[in-house]
Amino acid sequence: MSPFYTSKIATNMSQRTVSRSFYELLSSMRFAISLFTILAIASVVGTVLKQNQPYTDYIIKFGQFWFVAFKALGLFDVYHTGWFIVILAFLVLSTSLCIWRNWPAMLRDMRSYRESATEQSLRHFHHQAEFPAHANSVSQLRTYLTTQGWKYREDTRADGILLAAKRGSANRLGYLLTHSAIVLICIGGLVDGNLPLQFQEAIGTKKIETRDIPASEVPPISRLSANNLSFRGDVTIPEGSSADIIFINSGDGYLVQELPFRIALDKFFIEHYTTGQPKSFASNITILDKSTGKPLLHHTIKVNHPLVYDGVAIYQASFGDGGTRLRLNGWNVLNSNNQPFPFGGVVHERSSLASDNLPLTVEFTEFHPFNIEGSGDAKPQAAHLGGNAVADNKDLHNVGPSFEYKIRAADGTAHAYNNYMLPVQIDKRWFVVSGMRSSPAEPYRYVRFPLDPDATLTGFMSLRAVLMNPTLYPEIAQRVTNVIMPDNPTARAQLTDSTIKVLTLFGQGGFKALSDFIEQRVPADQRDRAAETYLKILEMCAWQAWGMARSDAHLSPPVANEASGWFLRDSLNAISDLFFYGSPVYLQLSAFDQVQSSGFQLTRSPGKNIVYFGSFLLVLGVFAMFFIHERRLWLLVRPDRILCTMSGNRLTLDFENEFRQRCQDIARIGKES
Repeated sequence: MSPFYTSKIATNMSQRTVSRSFYELLSSMRFAISLFTILAIASVVGTVLKQNQPYTDYIIKFGQFWFVAFKALGLFDVYHTGWFIVILAFLVLSTSLCIWRNWPAMLRDMRSYRESATEQSLRHFHHQAEFPAHANSVSQLRTYLTTQGWKYREDTRADGILLAAKRGSANRLGYLLTHSAIVLICIGGLVDGNLPLQFQEAIGTKKIETRDIPASEVPPISRLSANNLSFRGDVTIPEGSSADIIFINSGDGYLVQELPFRIALDKFFIEHYTTGQPKSFASNITILDKSTGKPLLHHTIKVNHPLVYDGVAIYQASFGDGGTRLRLNGWNVLNSNNQPFPFGGVVHERSSLASDNLPLTVEFTEFHPFNIEGSGDAKPQAAHLGGNAVADNKDLHNVGPSFEYKIRAADGTAHAYNNYMLPVQIDKRWFVVSGMRSSPAEPYRYVRFPLDPDATLTGFMSLRAVLMNPTLYPEIAQRVTNVIMPDNPTARAQLTDSTIKVLTLFGQGGFKALSDFIEQRVPADQRDRAAETYLKILEMCAWQAWGMARSDAHLSPPVANEASGWFLRDSLNAISDLFFYGSPVYLQLSAFDQVQSSGFQLTRSPGKNIVYFGSFLLVLGVFAMFFIHERRLWLLVRPDRILCTMSGNRLTLDFENEFRQRCQDIARIGKES
């Protein structure tokens, strides 16, 4: 044979060897178990780690380093990553090959009675015994096997008769059912893995939208048709509105999925526990024809009670504000204006605002119709910005509505605010509270605006306006001087100058400005005395300013008592905190028209039923393997003796007891003549 043909034959043999090895690897139990292990670990990660959230949420939660690592592994969308889909595909292939390779032999074995077994082979069984026989033993053994539920076949031989019996052959079906179930479950996962979309993204015909733009402006390349094989997305619908799309979070953006119908939210209902936590919530919806707008179905969706329509499951997922209309009073808190101006806005929308010729944008983010707080909760109890409350009383009660918003300056910087509508009682005094923070990572720090003796905010705002009006400082100082030193001209001039200086410092920066002045100008050993003197002067100025404010409002002079003293001290604290408020405007909620919204999750999962059927087969298969025991019994009957041999798929204690029972029964039959 020529070297060429020798080389070609060797190459063909090598290729067949490699193909056979690859086939054996795919269909091996060890390979399948390895794939199962990887899938199990991935499923745990996909269960513990919330999937398909915006990337910014993951960055805040894990930090930049772990975000990059988890993103590279595809852990933010485990069930749709390429490696997960490939593992599912290999598991389907491996298990299918395993079934294909073993099912013919299993079916033959299930149908076979092995009636051709020789006496020599039977005597090699571990469980065997011999008993005497008589002329009627064969007929009696036939009757015995039938009554005991054994199926058997009979082989007549020259030296005797072999009765080959079996029971529990359906145990072998367990293997086929479980393996078939695994294939079906994986196929269901592949169907719901949205392979067409992943393919379209890979070749560039579909692209994730990352811009924050209205849904109507999303281009076709980022939109999915209503005929999409499978999807899972979310949509929030305000009361009285409808939607025919959902948003699918994907990576650092989203895709717009068209629906085959339109959903209209008629009414949203919610019940709360006494703690304020949601007890139950539901939505009355109407399914509308997408082209004509004709109502097709009215239904109430509750938590864990979805509606399935046209192959799409609609789940009640969340709730929120749907655009509550707010009516507000705006107060300029850093100038001498003491009159509010009307202002308004809608939650989830923006409004323009100008204060002291500064262009501002107000972004209304949330509205809470009620707030269940304890009288020791830190939110309304914080004395001032930077203050911390100590929770010492956990009596829960409703402190009324509140709303959240951001005020954004022209340079893009913003502060977030949380303002309560109704006054809150703290230490037996009433305040209107407003919280501020500079970033979402910070807790709210609260300013307390005290109510005047008439239970209004007007007294504080009028007092604040006088104390922030430099043109009134000489008059205030003169009044204070007349009270303290009515008959000393020289000392009066010095006291007047000092009083104006205190008012000027406080009007420019609050207590911090006074503290900085004392640290810079007063020797260290005299600072405590100077601070005490300045505070007394400031309180006297506040009293005179309050009298002036009430006189301008044509009100009676203030009454000197403990309540008035607390009002002045609380007012000075609040005015001082306003310099750290981050905004020149305080927005006070006066009225609102609440609009609620309902959040729905919509899914189309054609593979779900395949998975359910596979799970059903898996239960049947496990039951067959563990609770159906295969038994085989051979009775070789000769004229003078009976050879009994028994085997099973599991040699358990039950098998041992059964073998002993069979031996006793057959021995009794052998003795009967």
